[in-house]
Amino acid sequence: MTDQPELPLPAPPLPDDVPPLPARMINEFVYCPRLAYLMWVQQEWADTADTVEGRIRHARTEVAPKPMPEAEELEAETPPFTVRSLELGSERLGLVAKCDIVEVEGGAVCPVDIKRGRRPHVEAGAHEPERVQLCVQALLLEEQGYRVEEGFIWFAESRERVRVLFDEELRARTRAAIEGLRLLVLSGRIPPPLEDSPKCPRCALVGICLPDEVGFLTGKGVVPRPIAVPRGEGLPVYVQEQRARIRKEAESLVVEVEDAPPVRARLVDTSSLVLFGNVSLTTPALHELLRREIPVAWHSYGGWFLGLTQGLGHRNVELRTAQYRASFDEHRCLELGRTFVAAKIRNARTLLRRNWRGEQSPERELGELAHWARRAEHARSVDELLGIEGNAAAIYFAAFRHLLAESALAQGFAFEKRNRRPPTDPVNALLSFAYAMLARTVTVTLATVGFDPWRGFYHRPRYGRPALALDLMESFRPLIADSAVITAINNGEVRTEDFVRAAGACALTPSGRKRFIACFERRLAQEITHPLFGYRVDYRRLLELQARLLARHLLGELPRYPDFTTR
Repeated sequence: MTDQPELPLPAPPLPDDVPPLPARMINEFVYCPRLAYLMWVQQEWADTADTVEGRIRHARTEVAPKPMPEAEELEAETPPFTVRSLELGSERLGLVAKCDIVEVEGGAVCPVDIKRGRRPHVEAGAHEPERVQLCVQALLLEEQGYRVEEGFIWFAESRERVRVLFDEELRARTRAAIEGLRLLVLSGRIPPPLEDSPKCPRCALVGICLPDEVGFLTGKGVVPRPIAVPRGEGLPVYVQEQRARIRKEAESLVVEVEDAPPVRARLVDTSSLVLFGNVSLTTPALHELLRREIPVAWHSYGGWFLGLTQGLGHRNVELRTAQYRASFDEHRCLELGRTFVAAKIRNARTLLRRNWRGEQSPERELGELAHWARRAEHARSVDELLGIEGNAAAIYFAAFRHLLAESALAQGFAFEKRNRRPPTDPVNALLSFAYAMLARTVTVTLATVGFDPWRGFYHRPRYGRPALALDLMESFRPLIADSAVITAINNGEVRTEDFVRAAGACALTPSGRKRFIACFERRLAQEITHPLFGYRVDYRRLLELQARLLARHLLGELPRYPDFTTR
């Protein structure tokens, strides 16, 4: 049977509320349609060393644009000249572009695109996405009436110039790519990830796209490569000294306290700023933090998480829409609640098994927790699930004292039961503070990914409560917060004299809080082997990975949310 010719159908025009597509998105679409969708529709981005270097190189070429003469003004005798940073647009194509360089000679113009790397050793002299992107610029120039026959790609690292001839074959592929991207944007459906592609490891968005993880969880047999969650270099900066003042100086934050030398923290090394009590932040410093999307977390002097100040935030409207839609679906809320609670109980059981110091075997407690974890997976209502969680918590905290060293119990770290608001003993004070720290960490992570941290599924919305952060942190309470408390007590990092008691309440002193914060941050930095994906990842990045997996589930790419349970 002979091949039948295809009839190309143009994409419908973009609606008035959809902005023109940048020509660079055509490059991304040809490279990977999913990448183009993530970058343009969901507004995802993550910098790498390559992208930062490329942005710097382009910035060096940008100058105030020289006026470009009209096409009819160009003649064969026109002397050669160059125009830089020329902006072009076309309503018919629905595209805009900024040409790095346009060389004019005689009656013809020639676009030149600058790339940061070395010339690839391929037959065409450049990869197809770069050639198509250059051809888009040619089509935009031609629409303005200019004659364009060829262009060049300049590879800055190898300092080589590759000629690209705009023949009919390249023009056809470019037009098809333009139509394909427009259809993709209008469809509102993210393309599936590439399967075991060599393009993924160096992609800037691999930790957001999660190609191997999505393929693995949807049963495609893909073995995840340890590329999805690179180590982050930034760390939180904590300031708890009362009457401290924080200002900006060049590329650093300067923390000033009376009668003490100032302390500096480089902005590039800062992931968030965490303030306790009476600490002031100057307006220029706050503006710089907002510009860099570095959140500021505010705690009371006693450690309660009060709120978050951040920039414009993530622009992924699709994710928030999916989150809100699911939050009003009682079946979806119950389904996710079962997952959160079952994972929490299983991880609590694992913590008991690993850290047990009691004289009697914990088989009874472990068996009961396993029973309630199974019951949680089949709860028929949120009220039933709350009862199951309460029963499991009673068993867990009744056994919690057996996780503490005898020396710690003798020093005054006795623990009978969980109490809060206010906590009445040192162990409960540490647990409450650890949960506040974890809630703030997860809230920042969710906001970074694009969620609304205040609209949850299992925890119902309430004034001032980050319900989704409380949902996501359920499975990590035992593994991060409780584990940090046990470590700090058993290692002697926090002592009974590090607490103050008044009116029946117990709270950490500033020096004790400082040592516990260090312990908590060490726990977040501890690496583990992911039980599903098999690669090493620290808890700080694991929180982001779980948030992104929840996003993939809500957006319909994963049939269920795979909450984290350790072995």
